Amino acid sequence: MEKYKEIERSIIKKFRKDIWSKFVKGVSDYHLINEGDHIMCCISGGKDSFLMAKCLEELEHHGNVPFKVDYVCMNPGYNDYNLNMIKDNAKILNVKLEFFNSDIFDIVEKESKSPCYLCAKMRRGCLYKEAERRGCNKIALGHHFDDVIETNLLSILYSSEIRTMMPCLHSEHYKGIDLIRPLYLVREKSIIAWRDYNNLTFINCACRFTEGCSIINDGTSKRKEVKELIKELEKKNKNAAYNIFKAYDNVNLACVLGTKKDGVYRSFLEDYNAEK
Repeated sequence: MEKYKEIERSIIKKFRKDIWSKFVKGVSDYHLINEGDHIMCCISGGKDSFLMAKCLEELEHHGNVPFKVDYVCMNPGYNDYNLNMIKDNAKILNVKLEFFNSDIFDIVEKESKSPCYLCAKMRRGCLYKEAERRGCNKIALGHHFDDVIETNLLSILYSSEIRTMMPCLHSEHYKGIDLIRPLYLVREKSIIAWRDYNNLTFINCACRFTEGCSIINDGTSKRKEVKELIKELEKKNKNAAYNIFKAYDNVNLACVLGTKKDGVYRSFLEDYNAEK
């Protein structure tokens, strides 16, 4: 059996409970894919986006809802090593990957204050433009369950805001194009287990600012700190991660000081004083 077929089989068989079933549940629960959708699957070269590509491919070929997927990688200025690794993995996984170029790294390299923020913002804009050019109505990103809960805690600890990473979003600037996150319910440890079981190696950090960490993790970021915090919490409470996630689906508005929607703040005092 060819390697890519073994890899595909592992998603459906060995990792059916931890990956495939949660992928399908996320797609179903959050209505991420509808009949006739034309999705641009955005592959960065990491484990998450390549797994997402294989899951979407399986659903596209064998699911009950007809839809189309373009598998696309934006090259923002990767070095040859990282670019070749992405191409090699696409061949190993039998993903029909198409590339388009941008000059994001050249631009961001000149930014000293917040290069990561600028890079992320520019990447998103380039992806939407490419999706629009292709006639796609959705772009799929490889964010997983742990990205979601880490973002939740980052918002609380560093932005003093209760805000979560949504499973789907309407674009503000590109009407008719939605962003979806098909791996929303899949744990990162399951993705790592799938990667290791199949003896795969993916790029991790391909940023020009951290060229030396193509395979290893950068241990200096705030996200890394929060990731470690969650691990410590799970040692004391095995349901800690799930509870963080579920809390954002179970907000008791009667017991919060204030809420904000579309930039408009509403205090609990408005209802409190009205009840006098």
